[in-house]
Amino acid sequence: MIPLSVPNFEGNEEKYVLDAVHQGWVSTAGSYVNRFEERLADYLNAPQAVVCQSGTGALHLSLIEAGVGQGDMVIVPTLTFIAAVNPVRYMLAEPVFMDCDDSLCMDTVKLERFCTEECDMNGNVLIHKKTGRTVRAIVVVHVFGNLADMEGIMQVADRFKLKVIEDATEALGSKYIKGKYAGKMAGTIGDYGAFSFNGNKIITTGGGGAVVARNEQSIKHIKYLSAQAKDDELFYVHNEIGYNYRMTNVQAAIGVAQLELLSEFIGRKKRNYDLYKKLLANAEGMGLMQFREGTDSNKWFYAVELNLCDSNAASAKLRSIIEKLRQDGIQTRPIWGLIHKQLPYRECVFYNIERAQYYSDRVINIPCSTNLTEDDIGEVVAALKKVSI
Repeated sequence: MIPLSVPNFEGNEEKYVLDAVHQGWVSTAGSYVNRFEERLADYLNAPQAVVCQSGTGALHLSLIEAGVGQGDMVIVPTLTFIAAVNPVRYMLAEPVFMDCDDSLCMDTVKLERFCTEECDMNGNVLIHKKTGRTVRAIVVVHVFGNLADMEGIMQVADRFKLKVIEDATEALGSKYIKGKYAGKMAGTIGDYGAFSFNGNKIITTGGGGAVVARNEQSIKHIKYLSAQAKDDELFYVHNEIGYNYRMTNVQAAIGVAQLELLSEFIGRKKRNYDLYKKLLANAEGMGLMQFREGTDSNKWFYAVELNLCDSNAASAKLRSIIEKLRQDGIQTRPIWGLIHKQLPYRECVFYNIERAQYYSDRVINIPCSTNLTEDDIGEVVAALKKVSI
């Protein structure tokens, strides 16, 4: 079986973990936690990074700091992994589901139309007309390492006084090379940026995440909240509700080693993507999806769009294709089930969802690990070409 995406430990991971264990610092304090935060912030050119136990925790902390409260609305994509949306509910807030564009990221045109036509400004507050709820923030996901139209999104956010949380959990190392944000990394443009180091991400700490913010005081407050909001560590004084969200020193030791390999891993992702693109150039009934123009993506996940014309039969055909590839020893997966159709979210507001459904029925992800060989890629392509679309 050629797996979809597996971690790659070929650097100093074992050395650093054993060092942390020998030092006795295995919990949420230790030199590797500090080192990982400092090196990650340097890489992202961010004032400071706070590492935590998961990308979900990073998003939760960002929403807290953004001032999202009970009953508020937060605009989110429907085409994403559900972990990008669940933290909105942790805040007892309500998601508003937005469509995607052809990059698979949030549709900026529909975002602006929703804010203009479905909402009114009351002073500096955006109010949803039908529910009377305050729209407080936008969570934008950089899907598969592709970058959303942050220039357009930030214009909407500035106009309607909305906080922006970038879910960059799939996009560590992706950056803009043209336009207003040329040179800026994913996660560093909005008010807050969340990252993930889950086992399938481009670098991993097994589980883990990180937060960055534009405002230095804000990121310091996030760090304070992530460690149980300790105002006096000796006498246990806590003036706010805190969270047990800090990353462990053992996880951070793996992270330091993985970060040393990040540039190499991104290079491999790009080379493998280019080889897939070359080998699939003339494949019948399918095509490798491209990344946004004017960006330099980490190319974390590769998406193949299947030309399934019959909308009613597309979903069933997709399942059949994934099963045939599994029988050939190729692990693939569908993109995601749309979140606004999931049981916990069926009563939520959604706005003009069209493209997201199209892609949900027609996109599969193919093996993309950084240890893929050229022979592996050739085998994947051969199996894809055998499939009847």
